[in-house]
Amino acid sequence: MSFRSILAAIAAALIIVTSSLSTGSTTGETAKIQVPGVYSFRLGEFTITALSDGTVPQDLNQVLTNANSAEVEQLLDRNFLTNPVEASINAFLIDTGDRQALVDTGVGQLFGGQGGKLQRSLEAAGYSPDEIDMILLTHIHSDHSGGLVENGQLVFPSATVYVGKPDVDLWFDPANAERLNLDRRYFDEAIQTVKPYLDAGKLETFSGETAILPGITALPTPGHTPGHSFYVVESGGESIEFCGDIVHFASLQFANPEIAVIYDVNANAAVEQRIQQFARLEASRRLIATAHLPFPGVGYIRAEDQRYAWVPVDYRWRD
Repeated sequence: MSFRSILAAIAAALIIVTSSLSTGSTTGETAKIQVPGVYSFRLGEFTITALSDGTVPQDLNQVLTNANSAEVEQLLDRNFLTNPVEASINAFLIDTGDRQALVDTGVGQLFGGQGGKLQRSLEAAGYSPDEIDMILLTHIHSDHSGGLVENGQLVFPSATVYVGKPDVDLWFDPANAERLNLDRRYFDEAIQTVKPYLDAGKLETFSGETAILPGITALPTPGHTPGHSFYVVESGGESIEFCGDIVHFASLQFANPEIAVIYDVNANAAVEQRIQQFARLEASRRLIATAHLPFPGVGYIRAEDQRYAWVPVDYRWRD
């Protein structure tokens, strides 16, 4: 067992004990506090670790667009769900052996008491913020970039942040809020969380398909935001794509990819992108990692009765 694995095991054990003591739980009782969400697996020579930032309830009556209420109710019932639906906030660590790249950073302090648990999960995985070399943002929204800054300070002082240039062009210009009829909050949060890295000379933007590191490529997938991007990771003949917000609700959008969400900057483009990417990923049978499907959010897309279905990856825990 590596030194990092030993540290991770110790951290997890301490957190479990602390959770048990703080809730007064005994055998047969349900714990009131979850332990950090961490799930690691190998991808060729790389280690991929899913990290939970927590979950948030989503009222579908307020969140969905282009949706038929009867269809939504039917699909929820089919999947043993009721409104509101709990959405995961997932981030992912790519450890290449000599570099550590974090895909998205969770919400940080921006959702009040919801989310903001990434640092606990990162610690339980045996990593510290100072060890992170790169932040790969799928896009600039508060639940993906909010964890970059805490109390006005850079959380990842050694890291360079990578993000699609169209997102920086959009969110760093407050005039776009009125021009595009977008919530001004998104612009304020982008300046609060991402701009400090620009000011520190630690922000890199890209346009078009771009190699970030050997084995890590940014693939622009505009729609949800203009700079929304996948990250394609390949090592040792294996691959995975980190898909950001191509999908929010597995129970609904795999069955009907035309269902959109209010968070889409361009809902029509987001739907077109989802339809295109679902077809491509299903045909390729490639492993994907998602930001909002139930933790760890890793699995495959399967074609099913002229629609799609989500197939979570097999859980593994062995030496």
